[in-house]
Amino acid sequence: MSHAFQAKPLTASACGPLRGKVKPPGDKSISHRAFLLGLLTVGETRVEGLLEGEDVLHTARACTALGAKIQRLGEGSWSIFGAGIGSLLEPRDALDFGNAGTGSRLTMGVVGGHGVTARFDGDASLRKRPMRRILDPLVLMGAQVLEQAEGGRCPILLQGTPEPAPIEYRTPVASAQIKSAVLFAGLNALGRTTVIETEASRDHTEKMLTFFGADLHSEAFGEHGRKITLEGRPELRPRAIKVPVDPSSAAFLIAAALLVEGSDIVVEGVMMNPLRTGLLTTLLEMGARIEVLERREEGGEEVADLRVRASALTGVDVPAARAPAMIDEYLILAVVAAFATGVTRMNGLQELRVKESDRLAATEAGLLANGVRAQIEGDDLIVEGGAGVCAGGGLVETHLDHRLAMSFLVMGLASQNPVTVDDETMIATSFPTFRPLMAQLGAEFSG
Repeated sequence: MSHAFQAKPLTASACGPLRGKVKPPGDKSISHRAFLLGLLTVGETRVEGLLEGEDVLHTARACTALGAKIQRLGEGSWSIFGAGIGSLLEPRDALDFGNAGTGSRLTMGVVGGHGVTARFDGDASLRKRPMRRILDPLVLMGAQVLEQAEGGRCPILLQGTPEPAPIEYRTPVASAQIKSAVLFAGLNALGRTTVIETEASRDHTEKMLTFFGADLHSEAFGEHGRKITLEGRPELRPRAIKVPVDPSSAAFLIAAALLVEGSDIVVEGVMMNPLRTGLLTTLLEMGARIEVLERREEGGEEVADLRVRASALTGVDVPAARAPAMIDEYLILAVVAAFATGVTRMNGLQELRVKESDRLAATEAGLLANGVRAQIEGDDLIVEGGAGVCAGGGLVETHLDHRLAMSFLVMGLASQNPVTVDDETMIATSFPTFRPLMAQLGAEFSG
């Protein structure tokens, strides 16, 4: 499957104060799940505020191939007529997920619990990402992996089972993707599917399944874990979904305002789910001036507006237990730490090695290229801040990783010298309006 793109370098330069109110795109995790739950529900599901990034649109196309009728009604507004649990169509062509790790893994769960066979593929970055941890529990439930690349990677030919076995499964790592794949497969099981996590991961799947009428129970397990039990063959009810703002996307705007002198912005409608606010907790510990305004509920999730002002920050020790609540935000945190006073140590980042790139190594390399003292010790990243100053001036290799690109562009807005990323094209996978929203606040980029 060909995904050849012309790389487009982009440079960020120091700018004046960032000012204004902005609303970033809808949450990517919920947007993926909205399409999949719409597919598995009989009737029309309406979605507002959906993230229209390339990753999510790949999931939409996969759902269409599996039997959903999907229509875009306007910006962020979509209609999904689902096929229903047990009634999926076998796709005629390979399901191309581009760079979408979440979309591909969750859809494997859906296919694994249905009597259809589908080929999963994507771009060069997705083909490097391990899928064995998703496939293992699906095989226990009765699915078969007919073809796979070395190490359980895409392209993968997965034959689902029309009668998935209800299982009790302990996830080997804290991963919402593993948990969600098992629960999606368990929807078509005759019986009770249980997932046990020793460290709780994002709970969007549980909340949305409950919102759609599934019989699901979640309870504490051990000190930090959860035990989730799902009764199979529910009759899901169509619902209207309002997607809250993605905290992982909002993180780039928040970080820029903290670092650019004189900045004062408001980021509207940010999801405040406690399993997604690890970065906010860490920034407040560092001394960030962030006010939480107008807490409210939208689409089953708590949201709030965040007022963010430029701040003098101090390095902190980030505990490993916080990783599940901010796994996608360590890259931008590392950039923030480069401007802080003292040392920031981010512990237990092994999961970063199997993301869109080896994010741990790539983040260290980007920091070093811009004159920041950083090192990896085991699975920990240690960043020595420049007491409010960062030299910049480097060229950062993004490795087809959207979050690497945006993180180091934010660095350039506050550095002494411009920072260039080798490619901006993949930013569209998760944050297609990144450049115009940053420009609206006063940021400066040059291609």
